[in-house]
Amino acid sequence: MAQPSSKKTPSVYLYIPNIIGYFRIIINFIAFAVCYSNRVLFAILYFFSFFCDGLDGWFARKFNQASTFGAVLDMTWLSFLDVAWVGYYKPLVSNVQTSHKDVKDTGNWLLKLYYGHRPFMAFCCVASEVLYIILFLFADEKSTSLLNVCRDLLKQSPLTVFVFISTLVGWALKQVINVIQMKSAADACVVFDLKRGK
Repeated sequence: MAQPSSKKTPSVYLYIPNIIGYFRIIINFIAFAVCYSNRVLFAILYFFSFFCDGLDGWFARKFNQASTFGAVLDMTWLSFLDVAWVGYYKPLVSNVQTSHKDVKDTGNWLLKLYYGHRPFMAFCCVASEVLYIILFLFADEKSTSLLNVCRDLLKQSPLTVFVFISTLVGWALKQVINVIQMKSAADACVVFDLKRGK
């Protein structure tokens, strides 16, 4: 008869990717606490928090510590649409899908491109976050609207304009993908309810 392993399995709460997730939450709270008093520090902390989002995924794969809890924690801080209840329930109601990033069965080419090609995903995610930081850094008390900030950015150096337009394109793609993902998640929830009701 086989003896039980003497190695203790660490609690899912203490998985390295999840610890990084907690750290990201703390960094975000600090960043937003200082956002008006120190914009540069806010930008650095916010970007570092975003960088850790990619880092936790790497650790999850490296140490085989992917978990449903970690996926939900990741979705919570990824974007508003990922926080929406359909983002939580889609992986929970599917017997096959364990992550919001598992889209191999979807018919949508943009979702397949986004989750199937890491450089494209990285571009969209980084562009979205960098755009928010740029807009925040270039806004001032005289800025009465977002459009004014964008107009002012287009009057900056060619490099700044290039970065701004590039991040704007990546941001726009990310928003389209978020809406498609939310619709896909809602459809999965409805299908699950219909099957359960039979």
